[in-house]
Amino acid sequence: MNTMNRPILVVEDIPNIREMLEITLRFKGYEVVSAADGEEALEIIKTSLPSLVITDILMPRMDGFTFIHTLRQDPRTRPLPVIVLSATYTTPEDKHFAMSLGAVRFLEKPIDTEEFLLTVAETLTGETPTMPIPMDDFKFYLEYRSRLENKLGHKNSQITRMERLVQVLPESQKAAFQSLLADAIRDRDEIQQQLDDIYRRSRKND
Repeated sequence: MNTMNRPILVVEDIPNIREMLEITLRFKGYEVVSAADGEEALEIIKTSLPSLVITDILMPRMDGFTFIHTLRQDPRTRPLPVIVLSATYTTPEDKHFAMSLGAVRFLEKPIDTEEFLLTVAETLTGETPTMPIPMDDFKFYLEYRSRLENKLGHKNSQITRMERLVQVLPESQKAAFQSLLADAIRDRDEIQQQLDDIYRRSRKND
């Protein structure tokens, strides 16, 4: 598949991070299109295949795990190389799951710009990676649920610690931790919504 003249698709829900990735890539001469979540990305791909997909994992509506799984089910999009970026899903189990779905590289946030650009260039100019056999839906949702439940427990623990800390911090330090707490609550709510969707699907199939 000749992909060198196609744009790179960036999938990221946080506007300032999405803009940073776009600027970084365009500064090096790449054409870039972007989406705020997996569903929007799939709509873009319907009309124009990118050369490379760079995606976050934790996003509303459709997260990165489901997005990659969906790409791999369609013969048209199965060969697309996908680089995963994440600040939330960074355990060895999370990384293994992303790679088993067909991600070719996994980078943790915050992004090291030089490493990011090197990874992009290597992916675009290297040999076309051999994709794993697409994971069946039952296995995907079983492992996906496990990843979400694990991350939800971690986020709830993190939020409890932050809430306790905010109560005893001096006023000069509270604002920074309240901002971190708000981010953690947002992440927790997104994970919970994705878990609720899986539980609803499971009940329908019973």
